[in-house]
Amino acid sequence: MISVCLARNNATASSGSPFISALELVSLEDSMYNSTDFESFALNTIARHGFGYNGPIISYPDDQFSRYWAPFKDANPVVQSHSNISSADFWNLPPEKALQTALTTSRGKQLVVHWPDLELPNASYHLVLYFQDNRTPSPFSWRVFDVTVNGEDFYRGLNVSTAGVVVYGTQVQLGGKTQITLTPDESSPVGPVINAGEIFLVVPLGGRTVTRDVIAMEELKRSLKNPPPDWSGDPCLPPEHSWTGVVCSPKDFRVEALNLTNYGLSGSLPDGILNMTALTHIYLGGNKLSGPIPDLGELRNLVNVHLNDNQFSGPIPSALGTLESLTQLYLQNNKFTGKIPDTLRKKPGLDMQTHGNQLS
Repeated sequence: MISVCLARNNATASSGSPFISALELVSLEDSMYNSTDFESFALNTIARHGFGYNGPIISYPDDQFSRYWAPFKDANPVVQSHSNISSADFWNLPPEKALQTALTTSRGKQLVVHWPDLELPNASYHLVLYFQDNRTPSPFSWRVFDVTVNGEDFYRGLNVSTAGVVVYGTQVQLGGKTQITLTPDESSPVGPVINAGEIFLVVPLGGRTVTRDVIAMEELKRSLKNPPPDWSGDPCLPPEHSWTGVVCSPKDFRVEALNLTNYGLSGSLPDGILNMTALTHIYLGGNKLSGPIPDLGELRNLVNVHLNDNQFSGPIPSALGTLESLTQLYLQNNKFTGKIPDTLRKKPGLDMQTHGNQLS
């Protein structure tokens, strides 16, 4: 399941709302871009080009994964490939059409490519470069050169043959304009060559709310007849758009508090709330909640429980008195019945309010 969150920002019109017109999902081979830990990071495409190519954008069906390869030409000479190119020979399975042209230069000269043609914000990038000797395959169809990016070594002694090769960096620090320089080895019979490139912004993922808390919050949502309208997606993330009334810990993304006082909520409090074992505060006073309350004694971290001014009924769970950290228990103005448990009556330091019920 994928959860997509659309949030307002400074560019959102004051009279408008964020929207999405379409969402396209493409399944990739397991081997593609597998140097990235996708549990912790996402890759945001910045540029993807076929070098020396000047035709229309390459995509499906040439690229079976519907990636877009734009044309890129500069002042460097362009060469065409004279060998059979197989996408399967290259990591990430680039389309053959994107590799059929290349930028090059004369023997003994550096090949300098200013790409991508935009200034990059200072950040970490995933950079992938594709190379293939364009000549007819033979024992002499090879070339050796060093690759630097903004003057920093990217790969030394790269040997490029007609079989092709891919070089990549997973956490390349870039900012501003980018210069790729290919410096030939003295023994190389021809000048350097480069066929294609991809660059992605490496985006750290913020994680996700602990599963047991997500399940509990979804159950609470279903038990309410009128939950807050933004209760969808991940309850805690992104932090600036967590669910209304939900307070989460910033380190482990656990739900620590429910603060929904006077929200006009109706419905009940489900047993699933007991799965949120990190809860320290429950503020649900001033609503129209009804029915019995779960045995909150299982939530060992509770400090404050405010259920006042609702329509809760049934007995007060005696296990509440076993909570060592509990300091406030507000149950007034409900429909609780039975006796106040001795575990609560005798609990030292507890501020307990129970008037307005049918207790003995």
